[in-house]
Amino acid sequence: MSTLTITTIQSNLIWEEKQANLRLLEKKIAGIEEKTEIVVLPEMFNTGFSMKPELLSETMDGETVEWMKKVSRDYGIVLTGSLMITEEGKYYNRLVWMLPNGHYGHYDKRHLFAFGNEDKHYSPGNKRLIASVKGWKINLQVCYDLRFPVWARQAPLSSRKGDGGEVEYDVLIYVANWPERRSHAWKTLLCARAIENQCYVVGVNRVGSDGNNVYHSGNSLPVRF
Repeated sequence: MSTLTITTIQSNLIWEEKQANLRLLEKKIAGIEEKTEIVVLPEMFNTGFSMKPELLSETMDGETVEWMKKVSRDYGIVLTGSLMITEEGKYYNRLVWMLPNGHYGHYDKRHLFAFGNEDKHYSPGNKRLIASVKGWKINLQVCYDLRFPVWARQAPLSSRKGDGGEVEYDVLIYVANWPERRSHAWKTLLCARAIENQCYVVGVNRVGSDGNNVYHSGNSLPVRF
């Protein structure tokens, strides 16, 4: 198998200011000096972890997805991260996997964080997204999904892919807005998912305080099983 380079963007996010966040993140992406295949942004990278999808969500042809297409094309990278999406009268915390040719896949966060009222504003997804880059299979998940090991369970040669059954993959990526006060759980669970599934795990978290004065310490890290 060939090598695969993944770059993580651990950034502060400007609360509910889309344009400011997109400018900030593009500047960081432009500053990447090493050759990389995949750039991973945090959860809700254009707004922070906001519960205002009625005001801030977009469609799949909205400005942020168009920005992802442009950045992915201009820098020749796969770009991924989650944002608020509205579709058929529902709101989703949706991870978008954008290819340089403008094609994309998406994954809707399955496990919503009820303690933060996420379940009152967003609808859960029910299908996984397994992407492929240079022969590597990549399982893409969002934040609170990390606490549910069955959703990430590895089963080689499974016949039930993406329907709630087990899947086969090489790398597990989590994008997050994970609070500093639970950082021990974040780091421990990333290691646990790697050991359980005999895979590489990449966790990408934001830094700084959000609009609810919740502080995030980052602790983004790759884990080797």
